[in-house]
Amino acid sequence: MSADQARAFLASVKEDRLVALYRLAIAAGLRQGELLGLRWQDVDLTGATLSVRHTLQQATRTLAEPKTERSRRTIALDRDTVKSLRDHRKQQLTERLAAGERWHDHDFVFATSIGTAMDHRNLIRAFHDALERAELPPQHFHDLRHASATIGIEAGESLYEVSRRLGHANISTTADVYGHLTPATTRRSADRMRDILAG
Repeated sequence: MSADQARAFLASVKEDRLVALYRLAIAAGLRQGELLGLRWQDVDLTGATLSVRHTLQQATRTLAEPKTERSRRTIALDRDTVKSLRDHRKQQLTERLAAGERWHDHDFVFATSIGTAMDHRNLIRAFHDALERAELPPQHFHDLRHASATIGIEAGESLYEVSRRLGHANISTTADVYGHLTPATTRRSADRMRDILAG
């Protein structure tokens, strides 16, 4: 998913119940299990950060430790993503009131309409429907994570920065997957160096 496609996708899902999840997947590069395992206690909307502390297991829908030690990380959020999360929280409070005694308080950021953990298959179906509405080609949910990395690198982020944001075990993993993007960024880096040295 290119930057243009990501913008078009987010514009097309702005009224979708899961718009904050999609935005966070692209902006922060979280894995599907990390998104579904995220709890409000892991999110600091005032400080504009979130901490990845758990992942939701697909088979059991229970929380587990992150994939690796590097997967346990804190990520800075941009102000539009923070706003999207604030709007999502308000929507969730409305759902909680509507559910009444049926609400299960597990503190999930992205939950069902009664507060329980989301099923990954339901998320995949919703994502494919959203892609179709946006008139974008079929993609895997994991492609949102790839989009996050690609957009970051093309915007000038270093492989190290991208690797830390994605929670890769080491930078060589990031280089293996995204290293082919660096020729375009090395030109920008050279141009920046020229500007610096020119005064």
